[in-house]
Amino acid sequence: MHTPQIFNPFPRHCQPHVIGRPGSALTARAMIPITTGIMWRLLSAGICWLAMLVVSNGPISAAPADSETTKREKPSSEPDEKAPDKPGKAIPKEETSVTHHTVKIGDADIPYTATAGNLLIRKEDDPVASMFYVAYTREGEKNLEHRPVTFFYNGGPGSSTIWLHMGSYGPRMVETVNAEPTAPAPYHVVNNGDSLLDRSDLVFIDAVATGFSKIVGKGEGTNFWSVDGDVEAFGKFITRYVTVNHRWNSPKFLFGESYGTPRSAALVYHLQQQGMQFNGVVLLSSILNYAKRAPGLDEAFVDLLPSYAAIAWFHKKAPGKAADMAAFVQQAREFASGEYAQALAKGQTLTSAQADVVAARLHDFTGLSVQYLKNANLRVNPSRFRKELLRDERRTVGRYDGRFEGIDFDAAGEDPASDPSETSIKGAFTAAFNSYLAAELSYSHETPYQVSNQEVNRAWDFKHKLPEYLRSVRPAYPLPCTVDDLAQAMRENPGLKVLSANGYFDLATPFYQTERDIYGAELDQSLCANVVFRYYNSGHMVYLNPEARKAFRADLVKFYDSAAR
Repeated sequence: MHTPQIFNPFPRHCQPHVIGRPGSALTARAMIPITTGIMWRLLSAGICWLAMLVVSNGPISAAPADSETTKREKPSSEPDEKAPDKPGKAIPKEETSVTHHTVKIGDADIPYTATAGNLLIRKEDDPVASMFYVAYTREGEKNLEHRPVTFFYNGGPGSSTIWLHMGSYGPRMVETVNAEPTAPAPYHVVNNGDSLLDRSDLVFIDAVATGFSKIVGKGEGTNFWSVDGDVEAFGKFITRYVTVNHRWNSPKFLFGESYGTPRSAALVYHLQQQGMQFNGVVLLSSILNYAKRAPGLDEAFVDLLPSYAAIAWFHKKAPGKAADMAAFVQQAREFASGEYAQALAKGQTLTSAQADVVAARLHDFTGLSVQYLKNANLRVNPSRFRKELLRDERRTVGRYDGRFEGIDFDAAGEDPASDPSETSIKGAFTAAFNSYLAAELSYSHETPYQVSNQEVNRAWDFKHKLPEYLRSVRPAYPLPCTVDDLAQAMRENPGLKVLSANGYFDLATPFYQTERDIYGAELDQSLCANVVFRYYNSGHMVYLNPEARKAFRADLVKFYDSAAR
């Protein structure tokens, strides 16, 4: 620890000393006769008095801060001087707004309580963050041991949970147009007949620095803006919620979307290590292994091809199109992991004749011209595909959902100017949710609801410490792969079930990547049946397609019945 330097106002020769001591002002005069020495002592004393008078009236001139005459090391016997505490951010109270409502699901009217509020999470005894949530709990439930509770969150990193909250399985939802732009306000918040509230209580949580969640006290962004810091924060929130609301013995589920899926995979293991086991994990539009996207690897191109095929099939651009999309996608899977992967592995040793054959097959699946595919070295990233597929129609396709079409300022260039699958819905979700908070949940806040926070995204630390096996120490890796966390959680809790939900038209988190990641988890055969894959004719936000939302709900009901019985 650095010891503070303390200013010494007196010349060195005014310090107690022995005549002739090295460094003393009188060293050069050590041999002067005693009478002369006495005179010198009197003169020295006078100089000291003068120095004290000068200091007491303020310095005439200041020596540099690092001057030898202005500092001394503090003796080890003196206690450290404690720096004043850095002022922290204001710490809010834990407060809630409680309202009562009814949702119609099928033929049943389900009464429920909506609780909008915040919970503080702490580092040791000090609050460091306030996390906003909205919980929906069915009224009249007396036996909570048989009533599941599900924790929902979106990802980003840096996204609030507005999308799952107002689009998926809460009791209220915003109306949007399927695969087309939603018109401007007024927007409509309506009854969600597909809500899961008949099967589980629902808790929607905003990550720190999104929504109304914020850093408080002496908390810092670095505490939360990382893979493992984020997992710890959500773990503390869930533990506190379960404790405050007496849900320790309830069946528990995690439901994450996008970056929420690597969070779920790491979080379920993290909480399990602390004694909280879960019944199930729902992975919607997963990205479980960022390392596969590292430069120099061709894994991402293999993973993307079946999604390209599905989108080309949807837009009627695939020459090799089969009558059944699922069958066509299966052909794309087999080609991607076989002939295509082998060709990419050959790199520049691939002959021109071999490249022609592979490019022709890629053309059948993607609709992109053979020459374009060869010019791209058989490797087409998502932005290029989105720009090229409908270039002849002067249209682009969405990243989150390839069914959406966009209009760019021109038909040249390599990358789309925006993502129509995001811009088509963002205004509706933002306005409707803010209106819903005030009108139906009676909740107000002093700051605007932060839908997304790009500062969080830019500052995110993607390192992740993997689980440790057999007491071995495994260092943090620079890109997160949380498949290992999920697999180890399943090995230690064989009752844990996983539902992997995927949209065929999602280019942000391709479904084939999810399949290959989970198939590579090295699960014991006895655990393989605990993982269920489901696919829908939709994109990243499966629930934006009403038909897909209903099909997804039906699969969720079966999943909950199997995991929480």
